Amino acid sequence: MTTPTADTAGSMHKLRIRQAIVISLLFGGYASLYFCRADLSVAAPLLAKELVRRGLSYDDALVRIGAITSLGILAYALGKPFVGGLGDYWGGRINFLIGLAGATLCTLLFAFSGALPIFTMAWFLNRLTQSGAWAGLLKVSSRWFDYSSHGAIIGVLSLSYLIGDAGAREWMGRLIAEGYGWRSLFVLAAAVSGTMFIANFALLRESRVAAGHGDTLANPLNVFGRSNAPPTTVRERLGPLLKSPAFLMVCVLSLVCTIVRETFNDWTPVYMRDFLHLSMSDAAELSAIFPGVGAISVLLTGWLGDRLGANGRPLLLFVGLTATAVALSFLTMIHRGGMSAMLPIALIGAVAFCLLGPYAYLGGAMALDFGGKAAGAVASGIIDGIGYLGAVSAGVGGAKLAVALGWRGVFATLALIGAVGAIGAGVLYAIERRAIAARSTAVVSATAAGVRS
Repeated sequence: MTTPTADTAGSMHKLRIRQAIVISLLFGGYASLYFCRADLSVAAPLLAKELVRRGLSYDDALVRIGAITSLGILAYALGKPFVGGLGDYWGGRINFLIGLAGATLCTLLFAFSGALPIFTMAWFLNRLTQSGAWAGLLKVSSRWFDYSSHGAIIGVLSLSYLIGDAGAREWMGRLIAEGYGWRSLFVLAAAVSGTMFIANFALLRESRVAAGHGDTLANPLNVFGRSNAPPTTVRERLGPLLKSPAFLMVCVLSLVCTIVRETFNDWTPVYMRDFLHLSMSDAAELSAIFPGVGAISVLLTGWLGDRLGANGRPLLLFVGLTATAVALSFLTMIHRGGMSAMLPIALIGAVAFCLLGPYAYLGGAMALDFGGKAAGAVASGIIDGIGYLGAVSAGVGGAKLAVALGWRGVFATLALIGAVGAIGAGVLYAIERRAIAARSTAVVSATAAGVRS
């Protein structure tokens, strides 16, 4: 006969195996979505050349591509709170699968179409269907892991979009070097996301309860209290979140960080091609430095945040955004052809290191801290949605700034935005510090009252 202790140990071992499978599926699935986002950025120089052959000027071609990019970001931003928020009702697994299926089909549509209106529609639908995937990932995570491990788990899963982005750019750069056209990049992206759709459809389960294990624990300090049921009205869903000053400031920081991040994601290959005079294949491969260095930042920042205590994440946001503004300011000082390409590439890596680690907190662990199991998906959707609404300007805005003011003007604008974000992060740090002090005072008072009684 097995003892209760042996039964418990066996059950925990099975749970750990299932949790590892869940992490692998979510990680691989979300990484594959970035093949279906990086493709347009990497293909932009090639696509611009094709549009020039059709009669557009090069500057007009860049603006057209920028407009497609911005419309896609708008679709992503609008879908975040709505499509993403539905994960609190029908489950995160469905959201995640919709994102993978939509990305695959729309990327194939883009690849086999030949007209700008079809390009635009395909990219819009691609980003719209993907908009609920991250909230779905968070929802599934909250149903498989206790809140005490959310920081570490979401930190690992946040690497998926950085590694996926870097891997996509590396492989697409190799295809370009071998002489393949832009359509081949989209076919590759669809093949990767389609494979991960099949794997997640077959193996991913909504929660560990559905797999025969006990339920998870949510953060007891979330704004919805102990409830695990999704709020039934708009007021119940949004009221507790919108009354939290800390949550509102996190939304502002999401706006700032996403503008900077998306500008680099969209335009780094074009900058390296036009300003640094690299070949198209080299520009595609070297643009992977932004997500690649960001992956290191996410791991290091997650580790530091756990060790700096309750207010560690806001502190790292402040330090990271301040350093980001400084690095962007140095990029404004670089003149075309004035020095080796290695310095601007190193500064792009510095921006990634300072920005992407703290950025990973916002729509991830912080969203679950605010929303708990009841509304973690909608909290993430609001934070990310507000960020991506601002990032709409990264597409067409980045192109117009580059045409009108040059790349130094683009970086000067981003440096100013980063400085505003650093101020906001300082405000968040102050808000959280006061909240922690108030909780400590309340605990001391309650303890003293108990002793007197």
